[in-house]
Amino acid sequence: MRKKDSDVHARSRVLVLVDESNVGSSVRTAGRGLDWLKLRDFLAGPDTGRDLIEMVVYAGLPPAIPAWQDERDKKNKFVHWLRSNGFMVVPKDGAPAEEGHYKANVDVMMAIDALELSIEIRPDIVILVTGDADFAFLAVKLRRHGIRVEVASVAANLGHLLRSAANDVIDLAPLFRTFEIMQVQDLPAKAQVSHRPHQQHQRRKPKPRFRPS
Repeated sequence: MRKKDSDVHARSRVLVLVDESNVGSSVRTAGRGLDWLKLRDFLAGPDTGRDLIEMVVYAGLPPAIPAWQDERDKKNKFVHWLRSNGFMVVPKDGAPAEEGHYKANVDVMMAIDALELSIEIRPDIVILVTGDADFAFLAVKLRRHGIRVEVASVAANLGHLLRSAANDVIDLAPLFRTFEIMQVQDLPAKAQVSHRPHQQHQRRKPKPRFRPS
């Protein structure tokens, strides 16, 4: 019995922070859909030997204006699905951009939360699910607090500065290959930051994609 208790206490406590737009871009590049339940289990599920504290998803919403209302309603349904399945979601209203796109940069929110949550709940490991090199300084700051930082991304979407700033890199490519293959008509014509949330939500129309297989 003592050995079992010891094993439990030895498990690492993990906080996962997800840049939804960035990870969505990665799976689109791979021509796949995104299975959020598989992603969570892959990073900190029961079989990883780790205890998940929270998985926080930072999601940009289409602008709160009539022209974007349909897409905003779809994105809000997705946010509701995430919350119903145990994810913590931090949304941010987007602003109109050129050519029918919108921008909803969540980097600052994610960085501030990462520092505050890490200091308050003291996880053993913080996993940043993003390839954005702008998070390199955040990784260094967390490590200065004695927290192990891992970055989850794919090589093609991972900035060199972020790679070198983290303790380790989790390659998501093998996981992405297990995801549903997107139809040709679902593939985005352009991979632009301001357009990612809009395109990603168009792909999410088939509801089974958000349910366990």
